[in-house]
Amino acid sequence: MAVEPLIFDLSKPGRRGTSVPQATGPETPIPDELVRSSLELPEVSEIDVIRHYTRLSQKNHAVDINFYPLGSCTMKYNSKINEIAARMPGFAHIHPLQDPETVQGALELMHDLQGFLAEISGFAAVTLQPAAGAHGELTGILIAREYHKLRGETGRDTVLVPDSAHGTNPATAAMAGFKVVTIPSDERGNVDLAKLREAVGPSTAALMITNPNTLGLWDEGIEEAIEIVHNAGGLVYNDGANFNAILGIVRPGDLGIDIMHFNLHKTFSTPHGGGGPGSGPVGVRADLAQFLPAPMIEKRTAADGAVSYGYAWPERSVGKVHAFFGNFGMHVRAWTYIRMHGAAGLRQVSEDAVLAANYLLANLKDRYDLPYDRTCMHEFVLSARRQKALGVRTLDIAKRLLDFGVHPPTTYFPLIVEEALMIEPTETESIETLDAFIAAMRQIADEVENDPEYVRTAPHFTEYKRLDDVTANRNLNLRWLPEHRDLAAVADD
Repeated sequence: MAVEPLIFDLSKPGRRGTSVPQATGPETPIPDELVRSSLELPEVSEIDVIRHYTRLSQKNHAVDINFYPLGSCTMKYNSKINEIAARMPGFAHIHPLQDPETVQGALELMHDLQGFLAEISGFAAVTLQPAAGAHGELTGILIAREYHKLRGETGRDTVLVPDSAHGTNPATAAMAGFKVVTIPSDERGNVDLAKLREAVGPSTAALMITNPNTLGLWDEGIEEAIEIVHNAGGLVYNDGANFNAILGIVRPGDLGIDIMHFNLHKTFSTPHGGGGPGSGPVGVRADLAQFLPAPMIEKRTAADGAVSYGYAWPERSVGKVHAFFGNFGMHVRAWTYIRMHGAAGLRQVSEDAVLAANYLLANLKDRYDLPYDRTCMHEFVLSARRQKALGVRTLDIAKRLLDFGVHPPTTYFPLIVEEALMIEPTETESIETLDAFIAAMRQIADEVENDPEYVRTAPHFTEYKRLDDVTANRNLNLRWLPEHRDLAAVADD
């Protein structure tokens, strides 16, 4: 029988995982205010540390372990060639304060990536600074605010947000000081154009639309919606989180979109969440480039033909939104992914993602409710209303999926669908994986009808059973403390 010590109680006085050699040479004085009388850290051996983190990694689910169909979040496989490129010493060991002449390769890569993203999306210019999708949203809305301010239209204080948009969109608009008006969806899951016409006016600063939307649907009236907003003097911001569905097929800039952010982790396979950090570049049409965050990377050609790369500050920049140049390691990964695929490969990414989603949809819509019976894009939303009538909720289905070694889909989002299950297979999953997921979901549907209590009490085969999520979130305990101290004492400090 394996002996496993308590995972979070490994510290023993006097144990060490490393030894620090005695310093030699002159001592550098340290200001008294930076010196602590003691530094209470866990005292553990190296092997205990290794085993601790290895055990933790084995208790977590990850896209490298099994299927992760997290709708809206696009948990696609992160190509390992991206990691190899990002860890090359010339990229990993440089510092943002180095003289530009010593990091020309990094600057060239960022300049190329700005251009790649602009070409792929149909925009005139792209900034790489924002550190995540929501950060990109904020950057884009700040640009919209400066655009109206420059034109003297300070009365444009309202942002329109469809109810099928990402949940961060209304929060972003409010953070930027705008009023938020929600636009409902029509019976096919599109933005209700009649309601949009009623809502636009002299106070409209922008429409923040997610297309494809969070229902996994292409908005059939997108061009008319853009025209309505433009005719009212507003800008159209597209949440590019679902760009994975249209790579090489549609360029949002060509449709008349004015501003869009990219999620490098969703579309271009950089790590997501705890494997990040993230990156949310923003693209804009030509006359909005003057407002982009600084610095941009520009290419310079000398009289003798020599090429170099340096920094440029747009004329009316909204300023910095991130230290230095954004999360550079993510830029390397995205650049590698784009170069690896090329134009034809990127289009295939989207075609395969859409094909995979429609394959799952076709094989599951007879067992779960389908709120909008349309061909989907890269993701789709089912409803567990039928199962709810038998006493089983979406949360129970999600917990039961854990028994199959599968991470559950996104649950209860979008909010406009009752008992929502938002499923995204991505282009990187095999037909065998998709078939296994279909079999699991159909089995769970059978169990709900024949033994609903079994589903309500799931999971049954995981190391930990159903957790008290509410208490865990309200009473976070994420910090190791020596035995003689407690959280209350830390709070008092």
